[in-house]
This record gives sequence, C-alpha cells and structure tokens, in this order.
Amino acid sequence: MKRVAVIAAGIALSWLANAHALETVRVELEKLPQERVFDAMVEAVKQSTVSSQLVGRVVEVNYDVDDFVPKDAVLVRFRDSEQRARVQQAEAALKEAQARQKEAGEEYLRVKDIYGRKLVPKADMDKAEAARASAQARVDSAQAKLAEAQELLAHTVVKAPFAGYVTERHVEVGETVNVGQPLMTGFSYQYLRATTQIPQAFVAEVREFAQARVVLKEGISLASESMRVFPYADPKTHAFEVRVGFSSNEQVIYPGMFVKVAFVTGEAQRLLLPVSAVVHRSELTAVYILKDGQVSLRQVLVGREHDGRYEILAGLDAGEVVALDPIAAGIQLKQGR
Repeated sequence: MKRVAVIAAGIALSWLANAHALETVRVELEKLPQERVFDAMVEAVKQSTVSSQLVGRVVEVNYDVDDFVPKDAVLVRFRDSEQRARVQQAEAALKEAQARQKEAGEEYLRVKDIYGRKLVPKADMDKAEAARASAQARVDSAQAKLAEAQELLAHTVVKAPFAGYVTERHVEVGETVNVGQPLMTGFSYQYLRATTQIPQAFVAEVREFAQARVVLKEGISLASESMRVFPYADPKTHAFEVRVGFSSNEQVIYPGMFVKVAFVTGEAQRLLLPVSAVVHRSELTAVYILKDGQVSLRQVLVGREHDGRYEILAGLDAGEVVALDPIAAGIQLKQGR
C-alpha cells in the first residue's frame, strides 16, 4: 500500500516537473493600428492608347488582345517608302549645304587675308562675311529638314511606351489611318492602384496616418506603396476619393477587380499571441492555459494575424500564461487527468 502511494507521488511530482518545463508566454496588451475597411476597385496606373502620328497604310500589326508586350516592342508598322525618300533628299541637301559652307569659309579666309594687307576694299570683306553666314544658315536649315524627315520616318514604327498587356486592337493590316486615329490600347500589371471613396468623417485620420493595406482575401493583404487623397469631396456623396498604390507581388490581380482597403485611423490596445500557441480542432479554436501548476484548455476568439501573432478578441485576459507548445501541453493535460 505504501509502495503504491510512493509510485503515485512520484508520478505526480514528475508531471509537475514537466508542467513547469513547458515553454510559456504571458499575454500582455500591446498597441496596434486601428483600421477602417472600405470597398475598392483595382485600376492600372499605366494605361494608354497609342495613336497614329501620320497618314499612312498599315503593313504590320505584331500584337493582339491579351498578348504581353515588352517595353519598346514594335506594335504597328506603316508603309515608309515616302518617308525614307524624304530622308534621303534631306541628307543630300545637307551635304550640298555643307560643301557650300566649306567653300564660303575658305573664300572668307582668303579675302580676310587680302583685306588685312589693304589690297581689297571693305565691301569685298563684307560680301565674303555675308556669304559665310548665309552658307551657315543653309546648313542649319538643311539639318532641321533632315531632323524633320527622320522624325516622320520614326512615326512609321509605333513602339510600346511600357511593358504590359494589350486590351484593345483598333486597326488591321492594309488599313489607311489618319493622324490621331487609335491603334492599340494596353496597360501594365506592374503598377496598380486601388481606388475607393471614404466618408468625410475619416478623411482627417486617413491623411494623418497615411497607412493602408489592400486586402485581397482572408489572410492575404498587400502593403500600400503610395496614397493620394483627393483635396475635395464629391458634391453628391460628400465622400473623398483615395487612390492606394501597390505592387501585385505575384498575386493574380486584374484591373476592374473588387478588393478592400484597410486604412489606419488610430491605435488600440490588443492582446497578441503567437500563432503556434493556438489550437484549431474542427470548429474549436483554443489555447492551453497554465495556472497554479495546472494545465487547462480554453476556447478563444482570434482576429487577424500580425507578423506571426493572432489578435485575441475574447477568451483571454492580460497577464494570463499560455503554453507555446500545444502538443506538449495536451499530453500533460491528459496525464493530469
């Protein structure tokens, strides 16, 4: 009988020693951002429609709707025989003007030398100087015409202003287009923003803290990279438009999608607990509490995650001790029973 009591006492002491060996954390209140959440729509920051800069016939269209286009890739090419001919004419005119300029310069130096020896009147010197200036003006004019011709030739090749996807194609090969006629529309996935309307009651706090996150779905959110609050309210709704810039971060996000934006509007005291300490069993969410050397399981209500820690909304009070290893705590609870 005495031996049984000794064994039982040994088991109890062993269990108490193990209970004390459990790794624990004391739950304390911490300051956390207080947020207001609003519905928003995703927009592409970089979206544009490229248009024709000349009257011409389309000979090449390299991309279609839903195609990815690298930056500076050729979208559309026009027939360019006329523009190339103008460039050649301008180049020839420039060479002729440069030759005239060289001749006038040499004549000017010759007359200047003779004039310095008092062998020719000043009228001849003035004439040589005017001829040199005129030749320089013709060179400048020829260079300007060449630049203009090269610019027209460059307009026969339409390139993508940024990398992105084609959303609309407005022309086909063989069409003759006019100046300003749309050719192709696209946008970039790299630069996105979420646009929302916030009531005037929250504008001051949103401006003050200037922090937000774009919520895609439960557990997935992206930090804002920029924020722009419009300086005026809509006269009908009295709401302010806010644009929150963000990077897609390899998440599948498309312009036109609905998301939510959580704006920081203040701070609040919250209980935080490491995610690893929380037990999820079917519909039960609980933690193991240590009190007076005893282990017990208690149901809790958790909020969103903050850097690997859950926000505890109900079920715990500040100062309580929680086991960090639910498995070890569960084993000890069974042994205690």
